[in-house]
Amino acid sequence: MAVSHQTHPDFYNEFLAERDSILEHKWYLSEQTGQDVGFERALANWIINHRERWLEERKKRQT
Repeated sequence: MAVSHQTHPDFYNEFLAERDSILEHKWYLSEQTGQDVGFERALANWIINHRERWLEERKKRQT
């Protein structure tokens, strides 16, 4: 059974928020380097350098 955004809206909304943060990070990295760094590179960099703090901030805002 597939997970759907209709049956699990909170899960889907968290996915969208995380994706938006990654895409914003991709934009910043691309601006710094002067070229498109690509989603995979931005994702890896975001996970290593920003995800833990992002998750902590999300939890703080939700409580």
